[in-house]
Amino acid sequence: MWLQQQWYKARIHPLLLLLAPLSLLFWLLTNLRRSFYFLGLFKRHKVDLPVIVVGNISVGGTGKTPMVIALCQWLKEEGWTPGIVSRGYGAKGPFPHSVTKSDNAERTGDEPLVMHKRTGSPVVIAPKRVEAAEYMAEKHPDVDIIISDDGLQHYALKRDIELIMLDAERGVGNGWLLPAGPLREGPWRLKGSQWVVSNYGRHPFARYVTEVENGQWYRVNNNERIELDKEQTYNAVAAIGYPQRFFNSLKDQGFKLEQTVPFNDHHEFVESDFSGLKEFPLLMTEKDAGKCQSFALDNWYYQPIATKLPDSLKEQLLKELERKRNAH
Repeated sequence: MWLQQQWYKARIHPLLLLLAPLSLLFWLLTNLRRSFYFLGLFKRHKVDLPVIVVGNISVGGTGKTPMVIALCQWLKEEGWTPGIVSRGYGAKGPFPHSVTKSDNAERTGDEPLVMHKRTGSPVVIAPKRVEAAEYMAEKHPDVDIIISDDGLQHYALKRDIELIMLDAERGVGNGWLLPAGPLREGPWRLKGSQWVVSNYGRHPFARYVTEVENGQWYRVNNNERIELDKEQTYNAVAAIGYPQRFFNSLKDQGFKLEQTVPFNDHHEFVESDFSGLKEFPLLMTEKDAGKCQSFALDNWYYQPIATKLPDSLKEQLLKELERKRNAH
């Protein structure tokens, strides 16, 4: 947690300078790998469908999953039949696997389960995006466009459009590559992209800005919709890329919080994680709720969020997709 906090400060912490040689090595290896793909030394695979990759250049939450859900819902409205491919972080396999309603987060990972639940579209998970995309094309022949949740740096899968998500509040942090900073690729990657999208405000590198809307509240153990009393005091947990964003959102909504407990992204919750949090009702994200449903108490609640796509982004995407569809 300390390391991530330092990454997103404007000036690099002196202790992080000790990691600078590793960042240089990371830069060398990632640039060599990228070059090998684009020079044809490493094979790139193309599926016979348009592919949109939704990714980022930094570690931590930038709103990729809500963007994938919003894109999928919007494309369905426009007459497309989208399918989603995902790594399925933490999933047990076997791979590739099509997510079903009877799956749980332990088998599929937390985010694929949310995406399938929210969109109703096919979601295929596999550590290798190429395998997931090929499986999607084979097992779901009605799908006419693939959205990849993350995978910006997975160059083995050819893509038609790269949507690069950026958190306007945290930006590119201290601007350093891993492990001295939060970046998988340098800021140059944003300058060279047509489709940089920022959440939570405008960023100088972004061409488009999305709005994030809070949804209704639901009970974790049975998904019952409920109205919460804001005169009540609550505890809150979050195991997402940027837990403080969730806690800030709760305060902005007027909730009184006794304890706010951050966990690492994709943390696999167990009942003992909540042993000191039972005095007050508990608030969490939709992503985390799927991992807690089997042992949740009646006073645990979650809130979905939704990304609202700007009209300018929709217009440009439609033009590009029609061009790509004709080409395919």
